[in-house]
Amino acid sequence: MTAKRIGWGAVVLGFLAFFVAVPPLTVRSPIVVIVIAVAAMAAGSYAITAGEKRLGWGGIIAGMIGLVGGYAATQSGVANLERVVVWGALGAATLRYATPLIFGAVGGLFSERAGVINIGLEGMMLMGAFFGAWGADVTSSWLLGIVIAIAAGAVFGAIHALFAVSFRADQIVSGTALNLLAVGVTGYLFVEVYGDLGTPDDLPSVPNVSLPIDWLPLLGDIFGDLNLLVWLALAAVLMTWVFMFRTSWGLRLRSAGENPLAAETAGLNVVRTRYLAVMASGGLAAMGGAFLSIGFLHTFTQNMTAGRGFIALAALIFGRWRPGLALAATLLFGFGSALAQRLPVFSPSGAVLFQALPYVLTLIAVTGLIGRSIPPLALGRPLPRN
Repeated sequence: MTAKRIGWGAVVLGFLAFFVAVPPLTVRSPIVVIVIAVAAMAAGSYAITAGEKRLGWGGIIAGMIGLVGGYAATQSGVANLERVVVWGALGAATLRYATPLIFGAVGGLFSERAGVINIGLEGMMLMGAFFGAWGADVTSSWLLGIVIAIAAGAVFGAIHALFAVSFRADQIVSGTALNLLAVGVTGYLFVEVYGDLGTPDDLPSVPNVSLPIDWLPLLGDIFGDLNLLVWLALAAVLMTWVFMFRTSWGLRLRSAGENPLAAETAGLNVVRTRYLAVMASGGLAAMGGAFLSIGFLHTFTQNMTAGRGFIALAALIFGRWRPGLALAATLLFGFGSALAQRLPVFSPSGAVLFQALPYVLTLIAVTGLIGRSIPPLALGRPLPRN
């Protein structure tokens, strides 16, 4: 227990090494940053020798990141720091960037808890982005646009289930094929329907929810004016946790991904359960795509998901196939995206490089935890032939 506490302390010290150098503290002496970062790495090393390797290495990595980031902050102008590090704006932007990832990760949770690997989250999200925009356009209703997007994602989920469950195809190959198919389908339909003009400027958009909490410091800036789909994404995490771990339906779904033979013996229709889980996965991922097109950017462009489905899958693995931890992972990646949008203030020429920050975080997360997180026992295994 002592080693674990020291490991967590190392992680906290690593982040503190960075935070002391940015507003509102804005410590200008690099010595303070270096001392805190070295203390973090020393505590991490002690935790490793005491047997707490994961937290220990986490503390060392946090210390290194805090050292580099904090030192860079002490060498930057205070005016630039105050323009970049505005915590209220960063918090709201983090939630906006994390929302499609939350929908994707929660959707992936349904599929993978039922035993079906869903590499196709990217394609399902892209289908939701296009059909959400197209549906909102032709019906003049953002609500019907979301409904059409969910239907499109569910259809793509059913196709994935057909190959992965009924045909017993390799689930990774099936998901990859769906991603490529989604790029082709949405690209063709976009050019066929909208041509060179693109989507209309008056595309119906999901409204924001304004709360009268401006008087609350920080919280008012973050939660005072958020898109409706941001709130739905946060609610989806809570409802998924309740469904998955507090209801008999969730228990049945998890049993299909842990021991399908025992589940069938107990009378569960595993094939139907997996079909419904993968279709729900597609519908939720499509909501993330719809947020991009009619909730955030208010337009559709080809391949606009830009790998967010894969980041959502990484967040799911990082979160050990649990809703709460997956939410934390998506917020981490969302923060990376929000921060990347502001870092060009320091170096306009490095703007493109800064955009890689969330993907670098994804690589670090997956490299650090893949093989350590324990997936559902039957994940990726096709059902035996009758």
